[in-house]
Amino acid sequence: MTVLEAADRGGTFVDHGFAEQTVDLGEVRMNYAVAGDPALPALLLIPGQSESWWGYEAAMGLLAEHFHVHAVDLRGQGRSTWTPGRYTIDNFGNDLVRFIDLVIGRGTLVSGMSSGGVLSAWLSAYAKPGQVRAAVWEDPPLFASEVAPAVGPGIAGAIGPVFAAWNTWLGDQWSIGDWSGLLRAMPTAIPTEILRHLGAMIPPDEDADPTAGPPQNLREYDPEWGRAFVSGSATASCDHVTMLEQVRVPVLFTHHIRIVDEQTGRLIGASSDDQARRAREIVGAAGGRIDYRSFPDSPHSMHEHDPEKYVATVLDWLATLDRPTP
Repeated sequence: MTVLEAADRGGTFVDHGFAEQTVDLGEVRMNYAVAGDPALPALLLIPGQSESWWGYEAAMGLLAEHFHVHAVDLRGQGRSTWTPGRYTIDNFGNDLVRFIDLVIGRGTLVSGMSSGGVLSAWLSAYAKPGQVRAAVWEDPPLFASEVAPAVGPGIAGAIGPVFAAWNTWLGDQWSIGDWSGLLRAMPTAIPTEILRHLGAMIPPDEDADPTAGPPQNLREYDPEWGRAFVSGSATASCDHVTMLEQVRVPVLFTHHIRIVDEQTGRLIGASSDDQARRAREIVGAAGGRIDYRSFPDSPHSMHEHDPEKYVATVLDWLATLDRPTP
């Protein structure tokens, strides 16, 4: 299949509070927004699966006081190019390497949430020397986004059924688009334990009209992403143990709501306590610095649902990097 550009989906988008720009990275045209003074330190924000750059919009206004902020749409999301058959962690990561080179042009702090948190980890390990100064991994599904992880449940035992349902009823590139069918199927297609806790993981938009169809973030998302993660094709070339062993920049790992269902063993959340602990052990054993902050009462996306706490957490941690070692 051919790529799809924003112009192919021109009626999909809505206006936001920051101007949007596009850079040609070769295979993809990447959409992004910028805030803050260029004289300030650089910050790259990486959204999670089914999130466009504007999920950071509230946080960007706060971050712009401290950083020159760049928030991107990954391939297959937002106004960036959709690339059927080409959704892999390594492709996403290399897009960001090119973006840092072409747009930011200097060392940057990176912060990513969920799948974007895994990409923040990828950049911590595999970015070009000097590109990444430090990294925030906001509630990343380390191990839990793999099919056969080294520790704990894999994607089939976590959020995978939600991604699979999106892909089944919406189709690659929205080729099916059966939103009403998806809503009817959810009680049987998605395990009860996920449905029970979904609101705690991802608080509903109180202003959303349930009769208006898909939320804006899903309208801007290629559901093939979901199939790529559930099938394992997205993560097949990016073993998490190997990646974590290569981390060479200071890291902050924030860990949010997580529940392991007693009856089924299903993980509700991005990563279990065991998975977070193992990630820290691997990075530490390889000589890296990784700091951990636990927020078990926070929803999956702190930056969107509690931007003040997210910004304060990032700034507080960065202040520790400037302090001399005792």
